[in-house]
Amino acid sequence: MGRTIAVVGSGPGGMYAVQGLLDKTPDCRVDVIERLPSPFGLIRGGVAPDHQKTKRVSKAYERTLSDERVRYLGNVEVGRDISVPDLLGMYDAVVLAYGAPHDNRLGVSGEDLPNVYGSNAFVGWYNGHPDFKDLAPDLEVDSAVIIGVGNVALDVARVLVKTKKEMSVTDLVPYAASATEASPVKDVYMLGRRGPVEAAFTNVELREMGELENADPVIDPDHLPGNIVADYMSDRDLRLREKNVETMRSFLDMSHAEKDKRVHFGFFLSPVEILGKNRVEGVRCERTTVDATGKVKGTGEMVDIPAQLVVTCIGSRAFPIDNLPFNDDWGTIENEDGKVSDRLYAVGWLKRGASGTIGTNKNDSLEVVDTLIAELDGAERDGCSAIDKHLSDRSVRVVTFDEWQIIDRLEIEAAPEGAPRQKFITPEEMISALEASQASG
Repeated sequence: MGRTIAVVGSGPGGMYAVQGLLDKTPDCRVDVIERLPSPFGLIRGGVAPDHQKTKRVSKAYERTLSDERVRYLGNVEVGRDISVPDLLGMYDAVVLAYGAPHDNRLGVSGEDLPNVYGSNAFVGWYNGHPDFKDLAPDLEVDSAVIIGVGNVALDVARVLVKTKKEMSVTDLVPYAASATEASPVKDVYMLGRRGPVEAAFTNVELREMGELENADPVIDPDHLPGNIVADYMSDRDLRLREKNVETMRSFLDMSHAEKDKRVHFGFFLSPVEILGKNRVEGVRCERTTVDATGKVKGTGEMVDIPAQLVVTCIGSRAFPIDNLPFNDDWGTIENEDGKVSDRLYAVGWLKRGASGTIGTNKNDSLEVVDTLIAELDGAERDGCSAIDKHLSDRSVRVVTFDEWQIIDRLEIEAAPEGAPRQKFITPEEMISALEASQASG
């Protein structure tokens, strides 16, 4: 009969685990269980809409889901439609890969004021994730602050300042496109506690900030070091950061008179308070320095930055399901090198926290797969028929991979000229469109 394994979550961590299982145990069968009808997690709901090349990794995941040994069970929520103990009773092993969808808290007063959002929520809103479709941020603002200096911060900044023409070739959802196009925002400030050497941008994303149609990057030349000395970094990291500083130095030569908008790189600023009464009005920051070990030290000097919108890009955390052990400090499920308990494993951000790129998940997932295979017991459980009966008894409307491909085709066919697709937002919209297509033949 072969081994049966359930993978909960279809983002990069989960999909690399599935492919690893197929490669290393050819006689296995894998059920991929996904809460939404749509697969691939952050590839759909997190990658910036203007980064279509990055989204192409989903083609490899589609090949994995097309394998005859794999079934996709979309629109099935673990913890609601079926429990982890249920799955362990049905499958030889279970791999949890449901990510880290909750925003970290900044931990300062005022962060609950209206128009202050975490990046998971804000990015999910403009990417059409059903959990955040009703966020409705007010973009009728003059200035915005983004707290964080990594790639997600750059993504948010670009979406706020790009022109209608620039975004017309993306899959930015219509309600977000309308809001960003109408926004009068002139100044976007990205704030980091450390300096440009420590900023976590990748260079290809950083360079994009110098190529915007109607916005220029602005940086204080005094923040750019002549020689970089950072003994606390590896040689590889140091080379990458040197390249970033070189790119930021090129921004100094740009004129700021010809374009309407500016993206300010605000280094050595640690937010200590979100200002405002009935809604956000600004961010109070303490100026900082960075010592020889990379540690941040406050100077005691405060500076207020006006902002009517704040987005925090300071990482995310997972959440526990079915009373599984959870490390609240790290925002991850308790595990030892990916093993949670007997026959239960975790991969991706759920395992190690929200860090790294899409590709970082590959080796991480494959290592956990090796552990899983080595620990498989002698029993063989028929997970496929058992879960089918369980879900049927509860009238769960499962979306198969073939059905997802119909939804995918319908989105592509509905795309405005030049755009890759027009997304359905809610599971109900997806299933309604799917069933209408099926009924029409």
